[in-house]
Amino acid sequence: MPASARLFVALGASFGALGVVLGAFGAHALKARLSPEALALYQTAVQYHLWHALGLLGVGLACVQLPPSGWLRASGWLLAAGIVLFSGSLYLLAVTGAKWLGAITPFGGGAFILGWIAMLLAALRA
Repeated sequence: MPASARLFVALGASFGALGVVLGAFGAHALKARLSPEALALYQTAVQYHLWHALGLLGVGLACVQLPPSGWLRASGWLLAAGIVLFSGSLYLLAVTGAKWLGAITPFGGGAFILGWIAMLLAALRA
């Protein structure tokens, strides 16, 4: 298995496990402590976190099936950055209420979009 495939499968699995842990933490430890609005933000963070962890697994598997590609590697790094920026900022915003964190969230959303476009380009150019 190519090194990039191992890397992105490992990242996807790690982010997937972390997403489950954070989801359970939100459902059990934070449910009674957060406002309904903050809890909804937290749940959005978990949802996007887990979907894009699966995307990272997809990048890793594509690294096995497709020729080596800078677009594919870019896709993996953009999806990982999106998880950190988008979901990370929403987790922190929900827990701390620090409104300035909302300014970071769109950068993560942009990284998600670019990550999926990079995967598309990798597939079309293969």
